[in-house]
Amino acid sequence: FAIGKIMALADYSLHGDIAVIRFNNPPMNTLALAMRTEAYEHVKTAVADPAVKAIVITGGGRAYCSGAEIREFNTPKTTTFPMSKDLIAAFEESPKPVIAAIHCVAMGGGLENALGCHYRVALAGAQLALPEVKLGILPGAGGTQRLPRAVGVEKALAMMLGGEPEAATALLGTPLIDRIAATNVVDEARSEEHTSELQSR
Repeated sequence: FAIGKIMALADYSLHGDIAVIRFNNPPMNTLALAMRTEAYEHVKTAVADPAVKAIVITGGGRAYCSGAEIREFNTPKTTTFPMSKDLIAAFEESPKPVIAAIHCVAMGGGLENALGCHYRVALAGAQLALPEVKLGILPGAGGTQRLPRAVGVEKALAMMLGGEPEAATALLGTPLIDRIAATNVVDEARSEEHTSELQSR
């Protein structure tokens, strides 16, 4: 049985003792300030709730998250708290396991967002990339540090300097992708088996 509340750009729901935070900024769930703010508050809510054992981060519609909101570039919203790095820090610093459930694409800041989680589950067809180089910029929310730790320096450099997407299945077996989900990635991410495994680490 799930209970939940819906905010403008991020949904929060409880599925038993698992909190699910779903990005809801169509069509591609870009990291607009309003969505970052709501997702950040949802993380704090889940961490503070003693009944919540783990947190699943996912995206609605066509993407997990496709990265920065380009329309906010060169505006105060880019540097207003919580910035992308602050949201990622909230995931990383959570005392409860935070699991990214990637169903379609995680690009740029979206991939950096997933890298800040403790665990990543993806559908077989999911695509991951750091395509910022095609805009003449470098990843700015920790990807230059976290991606080499996850896939090794050689692979990380290829992804950052080429900008081309990689299939989740090709990354299975590295710390970047922990599991491939057969059908429903959120169900896989919030399964009792997986959350218990994380809590025991």
